[in-house]
Amino acid sequence: MDRESFRPGPPAQVTAEADGDRWALLFVRELRHTPERVWAALTDPARLREWAPFLADRDLGTPGAAVLTLVDGDALAAQPATVRRAEPPRLLEYTWGESLLRWELTPSGEGTRLTLRHTLADRATLPMVAAGWHLCLDVADLLLASDPVGPIRGAEAKDFGWAELRDAYAERLGDA
Repeated sequence: MDRESFRPGPPAQVTAEADGDRWALLFVRELRHTPERVWAALTDPARLREWAPFLADRDLGTPGAAVLTLVDGDALAAQPATVRRAEPPRLLEYTWGESLLRWELTPSGEGTRLTLRHTLADRATLPMVAAGWHLCLDVADLLLASDPVGPIRGAEAKDFGWAELRDAYAERLGDA
């Protein structure tokens, strides 16, 4: 797909729930690829570089310390991470700075039902986080289909419908 013609798909299934004094965004997507292929996209640093909002200093498929570097144009912000659980190809859980991300992959027809539980401190940021993951996962889906558009992250996401997605997710999540 030509990068200039890329447009995000419709909003995904999302919910928000309290998690102690924090908030969890539950973001569900159906992907047309096997759990094994999706797992590789979630864990392999070379593949993460092509779709994720961060760069990983190592393969995330095994427990242990890592560094995830947030990318926003030329600005880089390294943050500590710890892979807590890695059960290929169905469950990946890691910290990223103050956030906790839990990725669950379930076979669904010929593809995968991906459920991301992203736990963070501020409920008001949930629509923004949902919009960012939406764009990233649209890009990952195209990458896995051998039709890459390149990563869309940071301020550049505003050129690809991020604000509209944020607003749609804010409506779906209520008073987020």
